[in-house]
Amino acid sequence: MSLFSFLGCGRSKTPAYPTDTFTARDGSEVTLTFFKHASLAVDAGPGRRIYIDPVGSLADYSAQPKADLILVTHSHDDHFDRAAIERLATSKTDILCDRTVAEGFDMECHVMRPGSIATPRDYVKIEAVAAYNTTDGHLKFHPKMREDCGYLLTVGGLRIYIAGDTEPTPEMKALRDIDIAFLPVNQPYTMTVDQAVEAVRTMKPRIFYPYHYGQVDEQTDIERLVREIRALNSTEIRIQPME
Repeated sequence: MSLFSFLGCGRSKTPAYPTDTFTARDGSEVTLTFFKHASLAVDAGPGRRIYIDPVGSLADYSAQPKADLILVTHSHDDHFDRAAIERLATSKTDILCDRTVAEGFDMECHVMRPGSIATPRDYVKIEAVAAYNTTDGHLKFHPKMREDCGYLLTVGGLRIYIAGDTEPTPEMKALRDIDIAFLPVNQPYTMTVDQAVEAVRTMKPRIFYPYHYGQVDEQTDIERLVREIRALNSTEIRIQPME
């Protein structure tokens, strides 16, 4: 039996972004909100909204709740948007970001490096996981030495891995007991379908959301990805509008 239960996908009547809500191991509810591309949010209760890579061109944040925490994976402009961060932040918001973003960011922030662990609030643990390219010819897109980050969030015992821009790496493949995994699948910058299947086969997350696909010339074959993940019989794949 699964250690957490899926409550369903909700859509409000006002300009809405899709959501999925889960019951975590401690009985609390955790809601994921899907904006677009690499932008999403995690809610762990009133006043506990975590934004990951908010970008203003991908969502209307003016009607969204203010951020308790904001996480930025790396400095590319489809992940780091200072104006969106300023719109969502309050004087109490904590911002966690990779080294490169922090170096060019004059707002107060907490620097995360691969391997860093942070507990900025008592309801969440955040672990930074190295995110980089491994394929010859692609290494320049996300070089390992730049120290881009993916993030593993533990909320109420629910473990949510948001990979950022990366290919399968030893650090990723070492992850275990992942409930929900977001893996990027766009070429040539991140994973191929085969690489995503490899990563899922190794990590065995309970649920896999492909994200960060589309918006490039080489379109991801999502139908093949769905078929191959389902054939593994170990992970449920869910498709949300994250192209």
